[in-house]
Amino acid sequence: MIRYEKYSNQYTDRIDCPGTEKHYRLTRADQWCIMIEKFLPLVGPIQQMAVYEDDVWVITYPKCGTTWTQEMVWLLNNGLDYARAGKLTLEERFPFLELSGALSLMDGDSVGRVQDLPRPRHIKCHLPVMLLPDAIRTVRPKIIYVSRNPKDAATSFYHHYRNIVGYDGPREHFFDAFLNDSLIYAPFSKHVRAYWEWSKQPAGTNCLFLTYEQMKRDLRAVIGRVSSFLGKRYTEREVAELEKHLSVESMRNNKSCNMDDLLEWARNTTHSEERKQLSKTNFQFIRSGTVGSYRHDMDDDYIQRFEEYERAATEGTDFDFFF
Repeated sequence: MIRYEKYSNQYTDRIDCPGTEKHYRLTRADQWCIMIEKFLPLVGPIQQMAVYEDDVWVITYPKCGTTWTQEMVWLLNNGLDYARAGKLTLEERFPFLELSGALSLMDGDSVGRVQDLPRPRHIKCHLPVMLLPDAIRTVRPKIIYVSRNPKDAATSFYHHYRNIVGYDGPREHFFDAFLNDSLIYAPFSKHVRAYWEWSKQPAGTNCLFLTYEQMKRDLRAVIGRVSSFLGKRYTEREVAELEKHLSVESMRNNKSCNMDDLLEWARNTTHSEERKQLSKTNFQFIRSGTVGSYRHDMDDDYIQRFEEYERAATEGTDFDFFF
């Protein structure tokens, strides 16, 4: 049974903004996570949701390469059908399960939309293990989880908060909330470790664990691993074509993936009046697409604090954020 209580501290108070108001701490046995009030009505429907063996789930903590991975997975699982992919947005092909509960001002029924998808379904979510549908453990659909080093994940999430969620505060307050597990979907470290541990269990062969850093270092090798995981085979020429399609520049220019509609929604919904008066920013949903971009946003003190956070997150395991 999942219980919840209002959660507020100096960190949540400083990052509350139009897109993520009223934080709650959700507890299930010895597990816990932070979500917002808008998510609470989705807890039951997601727990009770039907799961099918031919489902394919892409799960990440926010801003860990989700969109990149979705595009790769959908194409690999659909015969590299670039024409169809270009006609449908990624949200249509690979919808975000808890979207209507992840942004305070977002309307709609994202869970119902996923439930009504034709099979095989492709499902995106950012949920920790404790909030997944109860049937997912027994039905065993294919799950692809992607992690990212905390410094880059936090930096990318900060820019997402500013440009999508409506946060106008200093980056230091946001980084403090991340380090003190006071953001939506927190705690980051337990989110990652739970999926890592799942993938290492004898019964965890349906969970493929990847890292953003692996994808940047050798995308072609990752395409091969994902293809095998999905039971697909492609020629070297086809893999090379997909690798080119998945480049950062290609993804930014891909209207079906670059989330321009979401950016326009944010400008009209979550941006403050002061922000609206500023000149139009050049922010793109697919931002730097690099490893180490945190160096442009963190000073030495925060880098050290995040490295301490990384050490604590991996202590006692053979997991490494950069493997």
